[in-house]
Amino acid sequence: MNPYILAILLFGLGLGTTITFASSHWLLAWMGLELNTLAIIPLMAQLHHPRAVEASTKYFLIQTAAAATLLFASTTNAWLTGQWDIQQISHPLPTTLITLALALKIGLAPLHAWLPEVLQGLNLTTGLILSTWQKLAPFALLLQIQPTNSELLIFLGLASTLIGGWGGLNQTQLRKILAYSSIAHLGWMILVLQFSPQLTLLTLMTYFIMTASAFLIFKINNATNINTLATSWTKFPALTALTPLILLSLGGLPPLTGFMPKWLILQELAKQELAPTATLAALTALLSLYFYLRLSYAMTLTMSSNTLTATTPWRFTSSQATLPLAITTSTTIYLLPLTPTAMTLLSP
Repeated sequence: MNPYILAILLFGLGLGTTITFASSHWLLAWMGLELNTLAIIPLMAQLHHPRAVEASTKYFLIQTAAAATLLFASTTNAWLTGQWDIQQISHPLPTTLITLALALKIGLAPLHAWLPEVLQGLNLTTGLILSTWQKLAPFALLLQIQPTNSELLIFLGLASTLIGGWGGLNQTQLRKILAYSSIAHLGWMILVLQFSPQLTLLTLMTYFIMTASAFLIFKINNATNINTLATSWTKFPALTALTPLILLSLGGLPPLTGFMPKWLILQELAKQELAPTATLAALTALLSLYFYLRLSYAMTLTMSSNTLTATTPWRFTSSQATLPLAITTSTTIYLLPLTPTAMTLLSP
């Protein structure tokens, strides 16, 4: 892609998210979300592959439906209460509609079916943008409206953690596994959103760092399914030794970084006298942990066969910049001791 066009599209992505962050009016927030969607679609379709075009079309239709629902709900709110202000939303009908529209935008279960299919059709770089940056604007709106429909949020959260763990169990494609991982993590964030917004923000930031690290590791290995991970020992032995720490951290295994937000969320749910919800969420985390263990096993404890007659793929040098990978990997591994600092920074 032409670097000038790429710069314009990335600027559009940043501008759309910034407009949504800064807006207090529903129409401005909707405009920011639409700009965000329109800026990422050319990045998705840049490969000119039928799967990429299909993924772009699916993403466009889903995001348009969510944006239309959001616009309808905000108009209904203005009609019922006379308010266009984001933080002045009080009527239960528009609140529920907006929550569902934003859940569809970020891919929460049971509105999740588009996310694994779309992510499977993209390259790893665009998939990383979709899994991280594109979640920021809808989450900014969710944090602003502070949905009061607790049953709906708990249902969305538990369904997402369950389906995110269950859906990834029999997958062999790495991008689909990361999509189900994203659904499960979003479920944890939604569970605690109404009780502790700063904890949701902490979980979101931790998820971004860990997911960026996982995507960049798969990208430098040029791996899109589990079998190709076995060649990583020959390419990057030091990185392969560190990768299980990142994958198991995504699964929330103590004493790794990913355990910290899950532990704090379970603690908060127990404080709110939601022990059954906390127990169910903790059990669904075991499902996610299984497929991360499977990836770790495939990457570190299996060796690739040496009977290939063609040019062996692990002889090619990677052109990927390794600085972002080094930063995200180091942060993922060393973030757990900084938990008190992070909590202090995010406390109101």
